[in-house]
This record gives sequence, C-alpha cells and structure tokens, in this order.
Amino acid sequence: MAKPLAFLGIGLFFGTGLGFLVAATSGAQLEGHDHDHGAAVHDHAAHDHGTAHTALTEAGTPAPVLTLTLHPDGAQSRNLHIGVENFTFDPEGVNGPVVPGRGHAHLYLNGVKVARAYGPWMQLDALPVGTHELRVTLNANDHTQLAKDGMPIEAKIEVVIE
Repeated sequence: MAKPLAFLGIGLFFGTGLGFLVAATSGAQLEGHDHDHGAAVHDHAAHDHGTAHTALTEAGTPAPVLTLTLHPDGAQSRNLHIGVENFTFDPEGVNGPVVPGRGHAHLYLNGVKVARAYGPWMQLDALPVGTHELRVTLNANDHTQLAKDGMPIEAKIEVVIE
C-alpha cells in the first residue's frame, strides 16, 4: 500500500510542476486583467481594481435591457441564458476603452463574483443544494458597470437546487 501512495505523491508533485511550467511558457495569466498598458512598469498602487467593477458608466441611448432565464441541465447544474437588447457581447474589446453598447457580463452567486460572460449562454455546474441568488451585471470593456440614469443595469434570479 505504501508504494502506490508514494507513486501517487510523486505523480501529483511532478504533474503539478509540469502544469505550472506549461502555463508559464504559454503566457497564461492567473488574473483576468490585462496589466500591460503599454508602459514598461505598471504601478498597481495607482488604482484599485476592486472599484472598477463597482464604478458606473452611463450606457447611453438606447440603454441595454437585460433578462435572465434558467434551464435545467442535470440535478445540480443549470444553463443560464443572458438575454440582452441594445447590447453586443464584445470579448475582443475586454480591457479596452468603453464603446457604447458593447462589453461583457459579470456573474455573481450569492454576492460573490464567479465568472465573466462573453456571450449569451453560461453553464452553471455543480451548484450546492439550497437556494441561491444569481446576479448578472452588464459591464463595459473597462469593467465598469453599465448604468441607466445612475442605476446599475443588472438582473437577479433565484436558483433552487434540491
């Protein structure tokens, strides 16, 4: 029994190291923000990434409309449809300048940001048993939350997993 556990430990150790090596050489980043703004050195003390997600950008006219619909996909999974009007998902523009009517969505489960959506469908997998609040916000390319007349454009839906 000791040999299989030793081999398991060795495999996990080297597999994890190999995974990090592959990620590092492929240019993968652990954080979702693009921090290369064209400067040789970027000072993170100059701004707070946490406020970008709560700052508001007026959406313009006509303002986007957001609706949420859940579709069952197994006992603890759901497919979320993010319905939008007057809005275009713009994955290529992320971290760029604000372009009216374009951007992405942020998904929050019970108040905690869990994902970004760059299209109208998201799969919510392995949700824990219970009642949960799913909130979706529409965000500009710079991650500021879109607003209409100073009110955030967002929608909420209850998810019940039995």
